[in-house]
Amino acid sequence: MFAKLVAVSLLALASSQLMAAECKTTIDSTDQMSFNSKAIEIDKSCKTFTVELTHSGSLPKNVMGHNWVLSKEADMQPIATAGMAAGIDKNYLPEGDARIIAHTKIIGAGEKDSVTFDVSKLAAGESYGFFCSFPGHISMMKGTVTLK
Repeated sequence: MFAKLVAVSLLALASSQLMAAECKTTIDSTDQMSFNSKAIEIDKSCKTFTVELTHSGSLPKNVMGHNWVLSKEADMQPIATAGMAAGIDKNYLPEGDARIIAHTKIIGAGEKDSVTFDVSKLAAGESYGFFCSFPGHISMMKGTVTLK
């Protein structure tokens, strides 16, 4: 009986670890002005979430640089527009902009960067999105972020 109880307990422990939420994702960006994902789902059980941004293209960041920026969907275009004036040294993002929830730096070919943010910054029922703030890229490089 004890062996059976231990086996059931170990099985339950193993399955709970298998069921644990994945609290990170990798997003790849390319020279074709694209992300390899258009949607990210974040499990409510995640305390923090990490996005690793990679660049599989061959062009340098001053020509085809990309970053990953998280904000409310309604704030995406205004942030991108304001970021153009900030320039590449500031990752095409306005400094101290409270609308930006999280962001990576601008990367070029073969580079990567990551950002980890507190999931409690996201409110259930709010619409969030991610985008690249390099000038002109938001038109093609954007997606949704959903808290599930």
